[in-house]
Amino acid sequence: MTTPFKKNPRIAFIGTGAQGASIAADFTLAGLDVTFIDQWPAHVEAMRTNGLTVNMPNRVLHTPVKALHLCEIAEIKEPFDLVFMVVKAYDTRWAAEIIKPVLAQDGFIVALQNGMTHEDIANIVGAHRTIGAVIQIASNMWEPGITNRQNDTDTSWFALGAVDPTQHHRVEGVAALLRNSGTVEVVHDIHSTKWMKLIVNAAELIPSAIINAALRDAAEDKAFLEVMRLAGYEAMAAALADGATIMPIIGMPPSMSNDPNTYVDQIFDKVLSTYSRDDTLTCSLQDWRKGRRAEIDEVNGIVIEKLKAAGKDAPMNARVVEMAFQIEAGLLPLSKDNAAALIGTHKALTSKT
Repeated sequence: MTTPFKKNPRIAFIGTGAQGASIAADFTLAGLDVTFIDQWPAHVEAMRTNGLTVNMPNRVLHTPVKALHLCEIAEIKEPFDLVFMVVKAYDTRWAAEIIKPVLAQDGFIVALQNGMTHEDIANIVGAHRTIGAVIQIASNMWEPGITNRQNDTDTSWFALGAVDPTQHHRVEGVAALLRNSGTVEVVHDIHSTKWMKLIVNAAELIPSAIINAALRDAAEDKAFLEVMRLAGYEAMAAALADGATIMPIIGMPPSMSNDPNTYVDQIFDKVLSTYSRDDTLTCSLQDWRKGRRAEIDEVNGIVIEKLKAAGKDAPMNARVVEMAFQIEAGLLPLSKDNAAALIGTHKALTSKT
């Protein structure tokens, strides 16, 4: 029998957008003590007035929730035992600082985010109070109080791992709670696990967003698929340079290839076939369509940074980052016509090899 993390733990989700809200709803419906904390005022007010609605492929969940505005964290008296961090990667450091005063001394922050945010959180609250996590769910939110989750719990996948190895024995209890929302694996090497997910994120998030396309539509263009794969290959090289080990994630078999590039192809195909739908938009494209900035430096930028530290280049990721920042600056339109520039970069790079 699994030992619970703590009897009746106080749980907070800071960041209750498309992903955070749907997971927190599963916790709430399981009878757990959950507080939703968000920086979008209209969303908090909608949840307080009408509860939260989660639209899924074959069912709709609706539940009343306990929702707080970000500013109300300062009014919290009783600390939280668990805080699930589901804000954008670039918001991690301030979110960790603002929640730190109300995190129990023996509590955890669980980083359910893209990028290597567990490292930032550990620097702020301590490695012994940080759990790194990988999340594989497709979702979107366009209206306050309503989230659209494209994977039900049977096709939602998570991995959890302690940043401080001395805390590994406590992670299973947290995993038992998260299993209310999907399959959860407890891993010893969260550093490598996070890198394996960043590899596929580098290949898919910003590249498909640059051409204003759903993920599957972008991948159906064979020439553009090669652009995405090359961004992934460079990310794999960065992972290995940063000491990561090739390992299966998102339910892939242990027997998968140890060849770096073949691994990238296999994991990308798995995401497309199992965790994407025809209308799945990456979080980066959703951000841009909402007028928000995307996680550029936190995903593709890390690839460039790590390879530069190893004396190597990441030219495909560099081109992706360059175009992404041009879009955010209003210098380049968000358009399918951008594919030609990225395909041209790919051809120029591969013709040299």
